[in-house]
Amino acid sequence: MAKKILLNESDIPERWYNILPDLPGPPAPYLHPGTLQPMGPADLAPIFPQAIIAQEVSAEPWIEIPDEVREVYKIWRPSPVYRADRLEKALDTPAKIYFKYEGVSPAGSHKPNTAVPQAYYNAKEGVKRLTTETGAGQWGSALAFAGALFDLEVTVYMVKVSYEQKPYRRAMMETWGATVHPSPTSLTNAGRGILAQDPDSPGSLGIAISEAVEDAATHEDAKYSLGSVVNHVLLHQTVIGLETQKQMEMAGDYPDVVIGCVGGGSNFAGLSYPFIGDRLKGKHPKTRFIAAEPAACPTLTRGVYAYDFGDAVGMGPVVKMYTLGHSFIPDRIHAGGLRYHGDAPSLCALVEAGVVEARAYKQNECFAEAVRFARTEGFLPAPEAAHALRAVVEEAMAAKESGQSRTILFNLSGHGHFDMSAYDAYFAGKLEDVELSQSRIDAAVEELPRVPATI
Repeated sequence: MAKKILLNESDIPERWYNILPDLPGPPAPYLHPGTLQPMGPADLAPIFPQAIIAQEVSAEPWIEIPDEVREVYKIWRPSPVYRADRLEKALDTPAKIYFKYEGVSPAGSHKPNTAVPQAYYNAKEGVKRLTTETGAGQWGSALAFAGALFDLEVTVYMVKVSYEQKPYRRAMMETWGATVHPSPTSLTNAGRGILAQDPDSPGSLGIAISEAVEDAATHEDAKYSLGSVVNHVLLHQTVIGLETQKQMEMAGDYPDVVIGCVGGGSNFAGLSYPFIGDRLKGKHPKTRFIAAEPAACPTLTRGVYAYDFGDAVGMGPVVKMYTLGHSFIPDRIHAGGLRYHGDAPSLCALVEAGVVEARAYKQNECFAEAVRFARTEGFLPAPEAAHALRAVVEEAMAAKESGQSRTILFNLSGHGHFDMSAYDAYFAGKLEDVELSQSRIDAAVEELPRVPATI
């Protein structure tokens, strides 16, 4: 049995897979934040380059990857698939567990898969500076890396709680030349408004998005770059699943269950969408898909499926998704990349259709599985990916109880080398198991925009 399954550079996908044409129903339109009417491509022009806008609204099932992007991908792609046989033995399960490891990228996560093409398209259209938000710092560091390759300035608004928890993520971004601000800041109207209400605000991804969008929209030489949620980001990430399909074929296997953690949805979609495409086309109708999220920010499991702003102050598009309300500020959990009030519209549509199952987990049970994984397989998972591991173990133990084997595939979306303060807190017994109260959810969703019934 091979421990790792490797591809050649010639196996890097030549096209990204666009799931939108294969969804069970037509995707809900984006709405203009001012009028709450459907947006057209021209409405996105102030913040995105034309090539990205075209991909965002494309109905083509396959989008060609530029040669320049594939050349950069060669730095870390194709990434390996591993058989987690040591974890299998530790769990005494008949299940077979495989994982795709995206921590091999220069930034240490899956995020460069979309940061590189976004930087490429912006540079090609003459953009000089990119603005963005970041939670735990994986996305900000990926865009900083990509900006350095294409000679772009990068301004990052990093959620304040993560800025304080993960100083080396900030240093990493600055090493690649980015400017990093703890959000909320006094540099934007959005930030000043939040600070006026709460000078000690820990920040949120929704707030950081508002600041980054405002920065881009008010400077002609700048565009906004997003690390998750929107269609073009999930499209770029499908290189993960497309490679994995080849690797599972090399292993002579096919997953019964595909698992990923979910904040906005990019790493989950990157691995799962090519396999979901198989299911939607009737090729493997029994494959199951599990999205693992934090109990402190349980959008898919306890949120409302409705139109909401993607950012805290309502500057960006209004999208239909599972949401806890755009004003919701999650507790200070260490999985900073999962602290988002909503999710990717395409993923939410798949959850609503019953294609994807969502589960929510508390911090301590996830870190327990991350430690077990590190002590069996050697890799130190990021706190975000630890949520996927918790679901993996549940599935493996269910296989043990039933006495029936199953093939489990998950995305180890990044390493935890910059998250040691979180592991320290776990070992010291200082991690809180935050579970959101229904009253907080009810209060947050009261502020949902009143979308016309005709939409």
